[in-house]
Amino acid sequence: EVQLVESGGGLVQAGGSLRLSCAASGFTFDDYAIGWLRQAPGKEREGVSCISSRHGTTSYAESVTCRFTISRDNAKNTVYLQMNNLKPEDTAVYYCNADIWVQHYNDFYEYWGQGTQVTVSS
Repeated sequence: EVQLVESGGGLVQAGGSLRLSCAASGFTFDDYAIGWLRQAPGKEREGVSCISSRHGTTSYAESVTCRFTISRDNAKNTVYLQMNNLKPEDTAVYYCNADIWVQHYNDFYEYWGQGTQVTVSS
């Protein structure tokens, strides 16, 4: 069973830092890109960052560039999102996400974690 489990959220003051983790299981972790997305109250879900499979190529939303860093530890089946210089507008539920090939469906299926709340106070 594919599982993505986020952790590391919390309450932090503006300018502070948090590190989110996404622990994955149930699939060959090395073979898949993993993304972080977030959803603030009353807003649509938006992409934050993504990291490719084996070579670890990264991409970031413009709003978080130079503040957030995504990384992966393939030995631990975990992706991290280091968030520095946090701003109140970063407040949201953060989700990790992956499109995994499912043999039963003969197609890719999009999996999501349960999310972790990040709240940045001003």
